[in-house]
Amino acid sequence: MEEAGLAFELQHVSFAYGPERPVLSDVTCGIPRGSWVSLVGPNGCGKSTLAKLLGGLLAVNGGTILVEGIPLNQETVGRIRPRIGMVFQNPDNQFIGATVEEDIAFGLEGRCLPREEMTERVQRYAGKLEIGHLLSKHPSELSGGQKQRVAVAAILAMEPGIVIFDEASSMLDEKARGELLEIVRDMKRSGEYTIISITHDAEEIMASDRAIVLRDGEVAADLTPRELFEDEELLRSCRVIAPYRIRLERELRRQGIHLPPDLSEEEVADTLWQLATSK
Repeated sequence: MEEAGLAFELQHVSFAYGPERPVLSDVTCGIPRGSWVSLVGPNGCGKSTLAKLLGGLLAVNGGTILVEGIPLNQETVGRIRPRIGMVFQNPDNQFIGATVEEDIAFGLEGRCLPREEMTERVQRYAGKLEIGHLLSKHPSELSGGQKQRVAVAAILAMEPGIVIFDEASSMLDEKARGELLEIVRDMKRSGEYTIISITHDAEEIMASDRAIVLRDGEVAADLTPRELFEDEELLRSCRVIAPYRIRLERELRRQGIHLPPDLSEEEVADTLWQLATSK
């Protein structure tokens, strides 16, 4: 792919917190604009560190990161960072304002936007995230899922072209995780964002376009989610469990039953019922 088509290009990137704490070594990969890429791997493999490097929160020790073709360094970071939004694991760590409205507006105030534009963006993105009714609430009054929606709205209101989700669903219950996943799917469908998800969640990985696997600070694999979930050894090394459907398909294949990969969940259930009742 041409360089102009890449949101990020990493060339032999390395990073260490000190001589005794190397984290990343010779990481080389590209992330196309408009794509949704999952960063996966076991705890301690360098995923969150890599996210901070991509977001300009840390500087590389070696190698180069290009953001939309521009080298990310001390001279360019102030220009590049506004293009990138980050949503973290604990939304409480991102709250600044005394109300939801103030929190969404905080970053816009830092950019000195006109009051009218700030108000319009707050209302627009609160509407998109379905939190308009929460604007006057204090963050402490919100559920975990609502807090994460506010955190996402605050980032999207800044209108970055790239959004990094650093295990943003890991502290949410199943319902809230599903809601956040649907928000990210909507972002992908809009075509307005490049999305990077750091996650262990199988459904989130499956919804993305690609999975980059980190292991021991290096890129161990760069493949489609389906290819990842078919590689049982790689999955074990990532501490990731394949979605139930893929595990079911794998077990059926071991018994000589092959399901077409494009069947819906309902069609899978119907097929299994027919197989069971025909015996």
